[in-house]
This record gives sequence, structure tokens and C-alpha cells, in this order.
Amino acid sequence: MANGESEVGADAPAGGFVQLLTPEGERVDSVTTADGTTYSVDFTDEEYRGLYRDLVTVRRLDSEALALQRQGELGLWASLLGQEAAQVGSGRALRSQDMAFPTYREHGVLYTRGIDPIMPFGLFRGVDQGGWDANEHKFNGYTIVIGAQTLHATGYAMGVTMDGKTGSPDGEAVIAYFGDGATSQGEVNEAFVWSGVFNAPIVFFCQNNQYAISEPLERQTRIPLYRRATGFGFPGVRIDGNDVLASYAVTRSALDRARQGEGPTLIEAYTYRMGAHTSSDDPTRYRIASEVESWKAKDPISRLKAFLAKQKIGDDDFFDEVDEAAKQLALDLRERVLAMPDPQPVTMFDHVYPNGSPDLDEQRRQFTDYQASFEGSGH
Repeated sequence: MANGESEVGADAPAGGFVQLLTPEGERVDSVTTADGTTYSVDFTDEEYRGLYRDLVTVRRLDSEALALQRQGELGLWASLLGQEAAQVGSGRALRSQDMAFPTYREHGVLYTRGIDPIMPFGLFRGVDQGGWDANEHKFNGYTIVIGAQTLHATGYAMGVTMDGKTGSPDGEAVIAYFGDGATSQGEVNEAFVWSGVFNAPIVFFCQNNQYAISEPLERQTRIPLYRRATGFGFPGVRIDGNDVLASYAVTRSALDRARQGEGPTLIEAYTYRMGAHTSSDDPTRYRIASEVESWKAKDPISRLKAFLAKQKIGDDDFFDEVDEAAKQLALDLRERVLAMPDPQPVTMFDHVYPNGSPDLDEQRRQFTDYQASFEGSGH
């Protein structure tokens, strides 16, 4: 088997993947891949319950966001439905000093970083430009341009090395998220080149949800995505992306390698986008219902719930309490989104340049005069 492959689980793709929790909720104690790396987790009961809370909460917030979009309250929404385990597991594997670079779908990672879940709603509602303090939260802004964040992450990771913040268990690491479609972009491959050559402390986390908008995986690659890492000189490993435990274990191991100066890793989280690419997409035009149904049986929340019930870590009262808490958080989020003030159009000029510019001042003046020309006209 190639580097990182592991024959685990009857539902594994050809070549296998790392799986620590089966779709039926059965635990696998540990998995050793072909390169000799062993992956396992050692969680307390409360930590298992915490992961379940995370999964349920981010799914509920995501469904509320989609409802808001359908009701005309958001311009767009990119759902994470089906990808909760990949995001929560990898997000919880990050340490406080690590830096994350998301796409526009990493709402679950954002939640695990302790960021107020309302943060991206200003962007999708069109009331701000989605700007938050990336250094404060160790979570970069959402990136719409496909693959661009991998270059940003690579440059940041090279800077971490230059600042002498690697080479110890307490060092810093970087993670860059992207989808399977982004692997066809030049930016992503350039990021692989630079990270490999400069031994950057970065983890490339590819959520392979099987479709680049409407293009299936077989139209994008002839080999498993994780195997591409070998050509760039660093390891790749594929995980069951619907298994929150595997997502955590493999990401934590890769981040620890990076922070200790051992360079990049590519993780391919083999998962499925249960919903549309965005709220503007119609997935029924390019995939069949039976395929979606087959992936429902691999649901990340159902398998963890089954495990908790079998191990008597969670009972009906616990599951009901989690559902109710998630519902209340979603309702609170809805009220806060609807209460967002509409910005004054002239504020679009405020943050273009840190110190302004004469050209920008002239544009602002012309725009203000244009707006003033409608005063008293009833428009």
C-alpha cells in the first residue's frame, strides 16, 4: 500500500482510509498506516460528549443559516451539511497558538475556535466585508477565491519558521482548508511546492466531498488525492471524513509533526457534501438520490450518537438536552442576524486602504454628491 493507506472499514474507498469509528458506532482502538504511524484517541467520557455537542450544534446553526437564506435574509450560504466531523475533529485538534486558513464553508472550524458564530453572517448578509481580527482568533477571514488561502497559509507558515516558532512540542503550526475541486487550481499546487521545498509547518486539509460544484471526483483526478503529496515531497494520508475521531487523531498528529519542524502533511478527508454546493446550486441536476441515501448511512452524528449510547456515555436525556441547547442557540443567532443594522453605502470606502488615498477621497466625494442628488426626490 502507498504511504498513508490503511485497509479499515467495509465502507472504505479503494486503498482504504484511517477510521476509528465505524458508521455503526463501533470503536477501532488504533490504526497503523503503511508508513508506521499509529493513530488513536484517548478521550474522557465528557470529551466524547463534547464532540457530540459540537457536531449537533454546528449542524443546527448551519440549517438555521440556510433557512435564513431561503427567506431572503442572506444573499448566499455555503452549507457544511455532512462535513461536520471533518471540521469539528480537525478544529478541536488545533492548539491555541495554531493558525487556520478557511475557505467559505468552515463554519464548524470557526465554532471550535471559540469565535462567535454570527461572525460570517455579516459577510453573507452583505452588511460588512467579513472582516474579523485574524490574529486575535487565529482564524483567517473566509476566502471566496478558490485555493487562494493555501498560498496565504504557506506564506504565513514560512514566516512562523523564520520567527523561530517551530522545533518543539510547543511550537506553532498552520492548517489550510480546501475542497477537492481546489486541488485542480494552480494556487494549491504552488502552495504544495513552496511548503515542501521550505519545509513549512503546515497541514493541508482537503475536504473531499466528492464534487467540485457539479464535477465528480473522477473528472478531477486519476489517483486518490492524498497520494499527490508524494510528488511534492511530504506525506499524505486519507481519513474517513465522517469520523470525528479519525479527523482529530490524524490532524493532531500532522500538526505536531509540523510544529516540531518535520514539515507539511496533506490530509484527504473522504466525506460527502449532503446539501448543495451553495444555496444557489441545484445538486439534483448532477447526482442521483440513491447516492445521497447511501451516504446518509455514514452520517457523522448518527455514528457518534450510536457509540455514546452503546457505551452508556450518553442517554436520551443527554441527547434531548443537546438538541434543545442547539435549537436555542440557533434561535438566538436568527434574532441577532435579523437585528444587524444596514450599513450606510458610503462606508464601503472606509477600509480600502489603511491610510486612505487622494483617489479614494475623490471617489468618496463623488459618491456622496451622487447620493445627495436624490434627497427630496422621493427615491
